[in-house]
Amino acid sequence: MAFSLPKRSDNQYRGRFAPSPSGFLHFGSLIAALASYLDAKTNHGLWLVRIEDIDPPREKVGASKQILSTLEAYGLHWDETELYQSRQSQFYDQILTELNQKQLSYFCDCTRARIKKIGGIYQGHCRDRNLPENNCATRLVNHYPIIGYHDLIQGQVHCDHALAHEDFTIKRKDGLYAYQLAVVIDDIYQGISHVIRGCDLLEPTARQLTFYKTLNVAPPQFGHFPLAVNSEGYKLSKQNNAPSISTTRPQPSLIAALAFLGQQPLKQLLDADVSEIIKWAVENWSISNIPRQTQIEFS
Repeated sequence: MAFSLPKRSDNQYRGRFAPSPSGFLHFGSLIAALASYLDAKTNHGLWLVRIEDIDPPREKVGASKQILSTLEAYGLHWDETELYQSRQSQFYDQILTELNQKQLSYFCDCTRARIKKIGGIYQGHCRDRNLPENNCATRLVNHYPIIGYHDLIQGQVHCDHALAHEDFTIKRKDGLYAYQLAVVIDDIYQGISHVIRGCDLLEPTARQLTFYKTLNVAPPQFGHFPLAVNSEGYKLSKQNNAPSISTTRPQPSLIAALAFLGQQPLKQLLDADVSEIIKWAVENWSISNIPRQTQIEFS
């Protein structure tokens, strides 16, 4: 089945960093930006930036601009104009319409409480109810459950069997686009060939692979690095109030991020310019040196 999707015929490596503007960049964000940047540049590829601003209630005023200026302060310069998801709704709506026309999606009025009551996994309750769109979420008909895939860093990944078969949400009941829809459509739109990101997205990757299969589009290659967690095991994130990284002296954070990623940076780089650190990192980057753990404590 053909969908209205852009097609790229080139085989160039195209990587990306896709932060949400729910806060400023912290150390965990830096790891994601640096890993994706270095893997792209080591492979003579392009590195793109996408601002995932499709959840207005969670966004922080000024965060998008601050994120971009922080990346520049750390010597991470993107190769094409940054993309804002908030400007992509026409593409999301087009695919949602086509999925509905091809009977590959349906509307669902099940609440989180109902799904939790039956065990936390949606069982397709609304698939044959032919509900109207009003006050409903949109779910994908999951014809292609992915129970495992090969990861560039973690090796073979095995996914929860029940979760893999779930008809997952691609548009929320409140009218906002679901992450699984937006991220896949935008990766296709930008021609992304490689996605290097954190292990918190190991399971969602399986759903994204299901969506690629539904759209009949070859997926990118995925690699997931360990999450930086605090002493209590919580991921360093904006939601957990992880402190923002310094833009006045980036060197210590850059060196720490390289060490976290197993790249063994030289101590003398602490006194080097940011551009020198990035140059060294590109020349010495090895994705095989990244630890295979799903998380590593960092304080």
